[in-house]
Amino acid sequence: MAGEPVKVSLVAPDQYVQLAVRDLPGVCLDDLPLSCASFVLNPETLQSQGDVVEEVLHSHLLRSNCPVTNQPDWGSVLIRYRGPAVDRLGLLAYLVSYRQHADFHEQCVERIFMDILTRCRPESLTVYARYTRRGGLDINPFRSTESVAPESVRLFRQ
Repeated sequence: MAGEPVKVSLVAPDQYVQLAVRDLPGVCLDDLPLSCASFVLNPETLQSQGDVVEEVLHSHLLRSNCPVTNQPDWGSVLIRYRGPAVDRLGLLAYLVSYRQHADFHEQCVERIFMDILTRCRPESLTVYARYTRRGGLDINPFRSTESVAPESVRLFRQ
């Protein structure tokens, strides 16, 4: 015991200022009014329509389960695409539907990529996930129709 009072300050992620830690670019989907009754993987919620747009969307609500230990794996996912506008609420519902899905990080990103590609038909697509480290391992898979790798960013949640 040091004998001195302890002072604790809590800082919200968007108030944390350090050059090495940033947020993902684009529009965050996490504040959309989503109500979920089931957490079974459901690509049926993915829809797109209308004019061709180019946008970057992200969410910090991706969670799947390790197929070996069944422990939760938390991740942030970035989706960059050019094509018919993807329904944002449907995309968020799809990402949240991974909650009970057991698969490795790489397979989750591959499945997200293929489901969006198949159901929304974008001209170009990149899916990039930044998972919270477990066991000291940094696993951040991406899949893209483009030949450029995404910028490596350190997130506050990592």
